[in-house]
Amino acid sequence: MRIGIVCYPTYGGSGVVATELGLEMAKEGHVVHFISYSQPVRLDLYAENVHYHEVVVTEYPLFDYAPYELILTSKLVSVVKNENLDILHVHYAIPHASAAYMAKQILASEGINIPIVCTLHGTDITLLGKDASFEPVITFAINNSDAVTAVSESLRRDTLKYFNVKREIKVIPNFINLNNYSDLKPNGLRARYAVKGERLIMHVSNFRKVKRVEDVVKVFGKIHDAMPAQLLLIGDGPERYNVETMCRELGKCDQIHFIGKSKTIERFLINADLFILPSETESFGLAALEAMAAGVPVISSNTGGLPEVNKHGYSGYLSEVGDIDSMAKGAIEILSSDETLTRFKSNAKQQAIKFSLPEILPQYERLYDPLLLPLV
Repeated sequence: MRIGIVCYPTYGGSGVVATELGLEMAKEGHVVHFISYSQPVRLDLYAENVHYHEVVVTEYPLFDYAPYELILTSKLVSVVKNENLDILHVHYAIPHASAAYMAKQILASEGINIPIVCTLHGTDITLLGKDASFEPVITFAINNSDAVTAVSESLRRDTLKYFNVKREIKVIPNFINLNNYSDLKPNGLRARYAVKGERLIMHVSNFRKVKRVEDVVKVFGKIHDAMPAQLLLIGDGPERYNVETMCRELGKCDQIHFIGKSKTIERFLINADLFILPSETESFGLAALEAMAAGVPVISSNTGGLPEVNKHGYSGYLSEVGDIDSMAKGAIEILSSDETLTRFKSNAKQQAIKFSLPEILPQYERLYDPLLLPLV
């Protein structure tokens, strides 16, 4: 099978999942072509059966803004024709599914049929979906895809709520490659930041308001009042300045550390005792799953797809958005004794196995196969 994968190249969950999916398909012997405006952060160009096509955005004096959707459409037409692709798998409804639809029509006029799989990750539904000006395009893009998936049951319900979708939406959750964690062992990170044996707390995000990073700091403050602890904030984004200011105001700069972005999150997570994800909304909660794969229990909000990932009382605890006291109570309970912490760590790993590649990858392969039958 020759697969084209269209995704955002950033650190966000959709780009990570799309890249990992393509790399695993390539290992299965399929030829995978990634199409994006820059190289995805997790993409290994040395991997066998993997190719990358950059969508070059050129400035034109005629336009105030570069017409990315049209440029992407032309690129898709070119790659499908020149690389003889069998299927296009696009991540996000707009602009990727809408561009793929235009490309499909152009190709059909030349006698080429290319099926489109659209995976919904969240922002195109939960954020853009509430903007009426986008609704007709998103609805059209979803209904005119040949197969549609959502990364959680929560996101599937939201899609049906906000859009007049006629096509079936199949839930295929995000996944984790446990091989990335199998040989990892705690490293010098703990010795560097938890010099006196403190509990090591972590948070990973893009520091947008929706992630509620200030709540992470507030929860940590209550944990630190109860026991020695250190907090590592991994990532970067628009809220970092506000959070840094907050840390100084609380007088906890010696206990709170800003790490910045990292491509190897698992090397940090393997050292953690607890992960905090208090987001306003999460369509799935990939960061929580990555923490659990490293054997780290999770304190999270109960919004969106998080209850489908983090099992309350087993792999961690769920609380209402903004309920700092409840989150801190759950965190302190988990961290209160080595015995309790060990049990939650083991449970977190077991929960992550449910979302491992061997569980999820076959679901995508079964999704692709019927779409290719007319081409055989």
